Amino acid sequence: MGKIQARKNLALFFVLHYSLVQLVSSAYVLPEKYFIDCGSSTNVAVDTRNFTGDSNPSSFNVSANPDISEKLVNPSSGLSPLYQIVRVFTRPSSYEFNIDDTGMHMVRLHFFPSSYPNYDTAMAVFNVSAAPVFSLFMNFSVLNSANTPVLKEYLLSIKSGKFSILFTPLPSHGKAFAFVNAIEVFPVPVDFISDEVQFHISPSGSNGVYQGLQSQVLETVHRINVGGLKITPENDSLWRNWIPDDMYLYIPAAARNKSNSTILHYQGRATEYIAPAHVYMTAKEMNMNASSGSQVNNFNITWRFNVSKNVSHLVRVHFCDIVSTDLHTLDFRLFINKHFMQKIDLSQATQQLAAPYYIDYVVDSDDSGLMWVSVGPDLKDQNAILNGLEIMEVMNNRSGSSSSLSCNPKKKNIPLLVGSVLGSAVFMGILIFAVLGLKQRRKPKPNEITTWLPLYECGGSSSNRLYEGTTNGSPVPNLGLKIPFNYIQIATNNFDPNLLIGSGGFGKVYKGVLGSRNMKVAVKRSEPGGGQGLLEFQTEITVLSKIRHRHLVSLIGYCDEQGEMILVYEFMERGTLRSHLYDSNLPSLSWKQRLEICIGSAIGLHYLHTGAEGRIIHRDVKSTNILLDENYVAKVADFGLSKPGQSLDQSHVSTGVKGSFGYVDPEYFKSEQLTEKSDVYSFGVVLLEVLCARPAINRLLPRDQVNLAQWAMQRHKKGLLEHIIDPLLVGKINPSSVKKFVGTVETCLSECGADRPTMGDVLWDLEYALKLQETGGVQREPHEDSTISGVPKLPMPRVQCVPSLIDAIDTEDEVLTMMSESVSKLSESQVFSQLMINDGR
Repeated sequence: MGKIQARKNLALFFVLHYSLVQLVSSAYVLPEKYFIDCGSSTNVAVDTRNFTGDSNPSSFNVSANPDISEKLVNPSSGLSPLYQIVRVFTRPSSYEFNIDDTGMHMVRLHFFPSSYPNYDTAMAVFNVSAAPVFSLFMNFSVLNSANTPVLKEYLLSIKSGKFSILFTPLPSHGKAFAFVNAIEVFPVPVDFISDEVQFHISPSGSNGVYQGLQSQVLETVHRINVGGLKITPENDSLWRNWIPDDMYLYIPAAARNKSNSTILHYQGRATEYIAPAHVYMTAKEMNMNASSGSQVNNFNITWRFNVSKNVSHLVRVHFCDIVSTDLHTLDFRLFINKHFMQKIDLSQATQQLAAPYYIDYVVDSDDSGLMWVSVGPDLKDQNAILNGLEIMEVMNNRSGSSSSLSCNPKKKNIPLLVGSVLGSAVFMGILIFAVLGLKQRRKPKPNEITTWLPLYECGGSSSNRLYEGTTNGSPVPNLGLKIPFNYIQIATNNFDPNLLIGSGGFGKVYKGVLGSRNMKVAVKRSEPGGGQGLLEFQTEITVLSKIRHRHLVSLIGYCDEQGEMILVYEFMERGTLRSHLYDSNLPSLSWKQRLEICIGSAIGLHYLHTGAEGRIIHRDVKSTNILLDENYVAKVADFGLSKPGQSLDQSHVSTGVKGSFGYVDPEYFKSEQLTEKSDVYSFGVVLLEVLCARPAINRLLPRDQVNLAQWAMQRHKKGLLEHIIDPLLVGKINPSSVKKFVGTVETCLSECGADRPTMGDVLWDLEYALKLQETGGVQREPHEDSTISGVPKLPMPRVQCVPSLIDAIDTEDEVLTMMSESVSKLSESQVFSQLMINDGR
């Protein structure tokens, strides 16, 4: 009995430790510094980062001769502004930063070899060291045959205090100079790199525990998105590049790409900061022969990488079971080099499908300069997968000196000491709470607020303080829509898994019943590792608090107590539009129903673009963000990526590219210039989904059919219209109606935004298509029906924010009553003056 109890206690320990890691991870806020545009006197925005020019630094120092900067005379189109200007050093020079907190930091150095007016940077040779006892690289030359930017990326532990990066020129071709185009120094999540790795693999295959990894400097050598496309910084939470794996495959025929648009279940330490969703939603799997069921030539899938000889490397392998339909059906083996093998059971590790998971190994390379990684089935005719791979060189012997990167080694690390004490106290608090909770689980009472110790540090623009474990400490101002956390616990039966109705980038969604009036609600609760965070939370509240419309999902309220970010919406009985089109067992929609849903969605978007205050661009229009109520009335949802539209004197809004694969406006993707016409393009893709009943992107199809928009328009131009229509609709659509509908789609998908219609024009055309379907009429000639004029006037109700609720009432019914009465006289500027919504994550 003693052993059994000991095992239970040990299991409880790991559960609590995992929970603590999740809570600590959730406290990470994307940093605002340091991002330096070297050589520039102005600031520049690149994706979601704001790079500061170094000519007049305020938050950092530049030593020696910072006055030499060079600017390209005729930069190529599309070249990032970071590479159009360069800082040149003719003698040893450094950048000095003030590091606030001890911990692992990302350091990136950007170099662009080109002929600037007075310096050909491709000819430069120089050394770079950190703080300055550790050499990052020596005798470095940026010359490459493609003349493309070169990025050097490092992970290293930096102590609080002063941190410097030193550039030392070396003589070359009669000149001695160094240069740099951009520098990034910022902290990563506290659990991003573990100090102890369970698997240390030598060339002979022996393995043991590797300790002290956090005291080393790690240089990124390879970062691979297996089975997918290149992922650029704007689509990665830590602004990383992920390269496709095809060039590293040893036997390409042994593998095939696999993708899945299913919702991911991030858990534990596998968060979006470890790897973005795009990595886990694609994979390489065994290339099964359709006739025999065996793998091609019975080979494993093998990748080969060039690495440094006879040094240690951190190898991080990423897995996510997107190929199975049931648990415990995917067992396979992972091989690293010749002598190491490990069996991988993802179901055992994650307990659910589509759950990201990763494993770290420290691998000592031999003198071949190659590293081999393979996956293969555990039993004959089974499958094996790999989603992503990272290889980082452990640079512990680069300089022969300590790698403790601080210029103030004697300074006592008070924040670290306080953090350790706080962490211990928090862990003990969680332990006590869990033990008591295991003894007696009960439902919270309406007047009871569950309290937690102050773990979650709020970031963003609205607050900069710790949560206080009470109803205060909000990351957003009180907008009058706040709902106490214990009310939400009651509404969802303490987040009962049986009430779970979905999950997405922000977190899990539960069905709930709020108050004694039994108001059905959808409760969206953020969780660590979700793809969305504080900025999206603020944006959603800001947008939906200002507007109300029959075809926009209504925000009932929100909760931001005790580290929680919860949004409460009206409940949409029929779910998403997508679920009624494909990949579900729901009854098929008639063509009339589909047109009515499209019209409702268009009305909602038209209101956003023209009737809402300041004009709003949704930026993530897709079939999963169009919801249906019990009467199949369509409502546009999910405003976490929305942006204020351009003013009357603007042609566009400049912003980093956000959205979903297959729906993003190609013009916006190339130029980063957002307009309402970007929503029109995305809506055109939704219209195609409605017509064809297939996803916007399906990588399982032949290459020419993967992208729905491209494939459908190609078929349409060839006069093969009947080949793209949902088979369930064939023979049930009036030809004139579908002709009008497809013509509308074609204009929505115009490559140039100026050639696309407004949402008002789209709405007019869809209503006309519905009229043709209902009456069986014939479409008139173009000169008889203009889509430019005659747009019907739509009611654009403006609903102001309700006043502060919780401070003035005693019962939850009063909360609901006041929420339903939108009668506030508060001005928008008064209510939202504290919120500054920046670019998406």
